[in-house]
Amino acid sequence: MDNPSSKPLLLCLMLSCLLVGSWAESSSKIGINYGRVGNNLPSPYQSIQIIKSMKAGRLKLYDADPEILKLLSGTKLEVSVMIPNDDIINIAANQTSAAHWVHDNVLLFYPDTMIRFILVGNEVLSYFSDYDKEIWHNLVPAMRRIKAALRAQGIKNIKVSTPLAMDVLQSTFPPSSGTFRSDILENVMLPLLHFLNSSKSYFFLDVYTYFPWSANPKNISLDMALFEGNVKHTDPGSGLVYTNLLDQMLDSVNFAMEKLGYPDIRLAISETGWPNSGDLDQIGANVHNAATYNRNLIKRMTASPPLGTPARPGVAIPTFIFSLYDENQKAGPGTERHWGLLRPNGTSIYDIDLTGDRQLSDYDPLPPAENNEPYRGELWCVVAEGANLMELRSALNFACSQGNETCAALTPGRECYQPVSVIRHASYAFSSYWAQLRSQGASCYFNGAAVQTTNNPGVRGCVFPNVTL
Repeated sequence: MDNPSSKPLLLCLMLSCLLVGSWAESSSKIGINYGRVGNNLPSPYQSIQIIKSMKAGRLKLYDADPEILKLLSGTKLEVSVMIPNDDIINIAANQTSAAHWVHDNVLLFYPDTMIRFILVGNEVLSYFSDYDKEIWHNLVPAMRRIKAALRAQGIKNIKVSTPLAMDVLQSTFPPSSGTFRSDILENVMLPLLHFLNSSKSYFFLDVYTYFPWSANPKNISLDMALFEGNVKHTDPGSGLVYTNLLDQMLDSVNFAMEKLGYPDIRLAISETGWPNSGDLDQIGANVHNAATYNRNLIKRMTASPPLGTPARPGVAIPTFIFSLYDENQKAGPGTERHWGLLRPNGTSIYDIDLTGDRQLSDYDPLPPAENNEPYRGELWCVVAEGANLMELRSALNFACSQGNETCAALTPGRECYQPVSVIRHASYAFSSYWAQLRSQGASCYFNGAAVQTTNNPGVRGCVFPNVTL
């Protein structure tokens, strides 16, 4: 005879299994980062239609734009919204501010728009001014305030987290040596991990295999970075075997959390991807590698049952690819503007299936990778075709105000003064600035006014400074 008292327990267990199964299925759906740092992108309406046609499972915003959140109403996309870094201190100090933020950016759209995560700040611990460090210490208090504001509205299915970059780690290789930076360990990471653990939220991580590989291509295999490696690497500390660089990077965070007493906090990848193009001095940024990385990533992250990592086998990892579009107004080196799956006109840069259903062998051949070896030779930084003349004057003044006598050769009577041309003078200034300050992180960009070239712009009597690689 059945025990009547066991029926509620059995029902509860069955519901739990359904919820876990539903979330596991949802976790395997690939998400996209929808960045909008460009002046030539499709409208939000067009973009949402494109995202739906790509069959993405999730969408991550870098704000809580009301037009976009309204457009997402009724879709099946699980949405992550973000609180700007500059709002963190105010929210941490005032529960009313947190309640207002939740009202204005969540309640007006939820539940018709399936908001599932509120991300407090973006790579907060990667900035180091005194003001930034004040934000560090207000990060977890702000997260607590937002969680309390959700709880006050009876909302239980929106989790709170914050995306961090790999530079929160002091050691990453081998993975078992993973440890968090000492300057954030006690005051930030321990409270953060306690919050994530107690609220059953995720550790959101921006993780790019491109960066460690491109910084050290002699010692890190490109195949390992692209999930193409047949070589197995054994971690001497843990004995775990790795076949790709992403797993190594993820497990370095897992080990770092475990050392602080938090072995069960799950990872979510808030950003990952590979640049489809870049500057001449940026190795491996090409369509072949970008397509290879993202296709292989999707196959791994949509596998059923989940693959997990060597340290966390079988655990699904929610993943957002960076990014939807190439964004032409992002500052910095050329790769910053070339992480997109799509061109600004909405067409695909390369063919990709976000569902993971398509076999890798079914794709057409990719164009060959032509810059997988470091560029060797001379480079100059000159005015880009079509540069705005007024903006060019501003960029020229900036370049000449930096460094040590950057534009001395442009003064009247000096060797590069003639011909008197804004474009000519700006090209000299850009090359001189870049040659002097590249080692300190300067790029050849100037808000889109500059471009690298292998053609020497100098003339007899006027030698343009250059970068020699």
